[in-house]
Amino acid sequence: MDRYRAQPGTRPTTPQEAWSALVAGNARFMAGERAHPHQDIQLRHRLASKQTPFAVFFGCADSRVAAEIIFDQGLGDLFVVRTAGHVIDASVLGSMEFAVGLLDVHLIVVLGHDSCGAVKAAADAVESGDMPRGYLRDIVERVTPSVLSARKKGATSTFDIEREHVRHTSRLLASRSTLISERIAAGTLGIVGAAYRLKEGEANIVEAIGMEPRKRVFRDSRGG
Repeated sequence: MDRYRAQPGTRPTTPQEAWSALVAGNARFMAGERAHPHQDIQLRHRLASKQTPFAVFFGCADSRVAAEIIFDQGLGDLFVVRTAGHVIDASVLGSMEFAVGLLDVHLIVVLGHDSCGAVKAAADAVESGDMPRGYLRDIVERVTPSVLSARKKGATSTFDIEREHVRHTSRLLASRSTLISERIAAGTLGIVGAAYRLKEGEANIVEAIGMEPRKRVFRDSRGG
């Protein structure tokens, strides 16, 4: 188990420490050696009065992309916000600011994945010119800028579009929230964008804001 979360009550205090804890957890997950930390009855009781998560995960609502499992974390470790296609709205930004401002979290991870239905729907809409009905249209409209940007860069697959969408989402978080941008400028908050492969269990870094991950399990694909 990583040294930053080995003892109950300990938590990373810098973006890099938080990233190192997640790298260690993902390594256990990919190796099939999960430690299932922080899931005992005693900790559950202690957490009833206070939470101290060390990272925020903003990811897709897809049932196959559960951050606590992929990164082998437990109760009280991660503050998780999920929407289809990890699209941003006011409630998402408010949730992120709650974690950063009130819970003093030092790392935001934007987690996308391959075979994303929301990204495919947006790509199909751009290709056909036909928009879906209902509130799915709102999701498609929010993903469309990423589709157009990826196409402009010569993207040839849905996963290429998803990686561009992770970049776009990471940059939106850094620019739209004054609190987040101020914490990044102060060096107390970092953002890592990663695209997850469902079959392999591996997340590739596609964006890093406010930090440079030195130690990682994930293959770096920011040049893609």
